[in-house]
Amino acid sequence: MEKLKIEGGNPLRGNIKVSGAKNSAVALIPATILADTPTVIEGLPDISDVHTLKALLEEIGGSVEFEDGEMRVNPEGMVAMPLPNGRVKKLRASYYLMGAMLGKFKKAAIGLPGGCYLGPRPIDQHIKGFEALGATVTNEQGALYLRADELKGARIYLDVVSVGATINIMLAAVRAKGQTIIENAAKEPEIIDVATLLSNMGANIKGAGTNVIRIEGVDELHGTRHTIIPDRIEAGTFMILAAAAGEGVTINNVIPLHVESLIAKLREMGVPVEVGDEDVYIGKSENLKSIDIQTLVYPGFPTDLQQPMTSLMTKIHGTAMVTDTIYSARFKHIDELKRMNANIKTEGRAAIVYGPSVLQGARVKASDLRAGAALVIAGLMAEGITEVTGLEHIDRGYSDLIEKLSGLGAVIWREEMSAEELEQVNNA
Repeated sequence: MEKLKIEGGNPLRGNIKVSGAKNSAVALIPATILADTPTVIEGLPDISDVHTLKALLEEIGGSVEFEDGEMRVNPEGMVAMPLPNGRVKKLRASYYLMGAMLGKFKKAAIGLPGGCYLGPRPIDQHIKGFEALGATVTNEQGALYLRADELKGARIYLDVVSVGATINIMLAAVRAKGQTIIENAAKEPEIIDVATLLSNMGANIKGAGTNVIRIEGVDELHGTRHTIIPDRIEAGTFMILAAAAGEGVTINNVIPLHVESLIAKLREMGVPVEVGDEDVYIGKSENLKSIDIQTLVYPGFPTDLQQPMTSLMTKIHGTAMVTDTIYSARFKHIDELKRMNANIKTEGRAAIVYGPSVLQGARVKASDLRAGAALVIAGLMAEGITEVTGLEHIDRGYSDLIEKLSGLGAVIWREEMSAEELEQVNNA
């Protein structure tokens, strides 16, 4: 087990490149199961979630090569192997294996998913979709068993807008008989990315990126070559980090449209932002004004950027408020920021930040992926040295983070934890 150490107060300058989108990768990789011939995905991030999915595809008989961000999946030897536990438990997005395996083999058995704990994330909408397509779904000893004689297109209305359910139903429906219509579908860029891959494989999908998606089932899909979109959450994290501790940072490999809500909020705070075709420049940010943020489904402000943004808000002059309407348990980073001298209080689904605070280096623990990003940003702003534990969360979503930040002039490194520290962390 390692910890991350950050020496705060070093100004960041230069260029930083965004990797491929984690939230696309975890759906694109399972989607390769649906083809009958090999698929290549370019630009994948080198993160633990991608390696976990590679191992899961190999477990069901796939042949997978992954090098320099390029993954080649040959699905020819794949079978509908049950995956009741093991690696599946490490990965929130392992549920996409359900839709893909159901679509290809008409059956699947998958352990209930793991990942970051952000409060309840029910998969009832996924199950509702699978049942509408003709599958029976049973829960046996903590694993979901899906079976269908055949899948038939259906009209499915999602009770809540869910990215996971929208993609999962798409995966199951592309090889079903007849037409499937998903209403109240999520509109995230990752959904368009998955639909693009499936269309290039021969699927017939219309309306991805709108709230109604129409799918005409096809009998077979073939392999293809696909380049993943850049990670809008990583791009947003780097933009916030540049505003917090930068003196002129350019973020490369960005689709600016995907981070429009963040750009608007940074400008409202008084952060200088210049937008190019595929890059965003963040100038030195001083005398930041107070703002309020409410997380919403895309194209609203992303819940995944709420935590990093809270760290930046400790610099504002005045009072700011963050309301998270998506995940109620997404304020675990607040207690850690308080250890670093932040003045924040939480009330239900809202956090109120009183600024400005001079953050002090401290020992803190990342409870989930984006809390980890928030603590890294706080460490870069703080006086002295910050130690962050819980790195396994950060490694799930940020590829080559130390190298990328060191390239901007950050002083950041990993160290092995002593036996005594390990015991403290495990007991905490």
